[in-house]
Amino acid sequence: GDRRVEMSASKPAVNRKSIVDRPLPRGKTEVSVSAYCLLFSEMVQYYQQRVTSIQDLEKKLAGAGYGVGVRMLELVVLREKSSKRETRVVGMLSFIKDTIWKTMWGKPADALEKVTEKDDEYMIHEKEPLVNTYISVPKDMGHLNCAAFVAGVVHGILDSADFPARVTAHTVPVGSETRTTILIKFAPEVMDRERRMG
Repeated sequence: GDRRVEMSASKPAVNRKSIVDRPLPRGKTEVSVSAYCLLFSEMVQYYQQRVTSIQDLEKKLAGAGYGVGVRMLELVVLREKSSKRETRVVGMLSFIKDTIWKTMWGKPADALEKVTEKDDEYMIHEKEPLVNTYISVPKDMGHLNCAAFVAGVVHGILDSADFPARVTAHTVPVGSETRTTILIKFAPEVMDRERRMG
């Protein structure tokens, strides 16, 4: 009887990983654009009924984007196990422009640019952000920029990664067309840290 117990104890245990130990599934890399736009449009309408001005609506959209940004950073870092934690400003912004943008909107942002005369300001340019493409803005809200949601996403990511900044969305005319610019102004402590790193 004792021998049988010893033998069963020496058998390798069945590999039963808990859900916490399993890798995060990649899931589908593409989401239906029509489904995404429908959900986003519903969110805009929901907030529109609860505010009295364009600025308040943009604040609500930015707030919703902030929560998405916080979770998006966690998700992408967990999925991309090879990615290292970015500690430099340009590295972090490039990560947002390329990896985060591609994960969320299917392609990298069009450009990342430093504001020439200011060390603490950067811009991410997007010619046609998906959040503005299928939204028809009523005439009484003509200056509404739904990319405030995208600015909120970037703000949430930067805050979570310890790069505090003020992030805003702007529509900028370029010739006969317009493009959306996400303007990022970093807090003084971020720039101090950047200078100390050389």
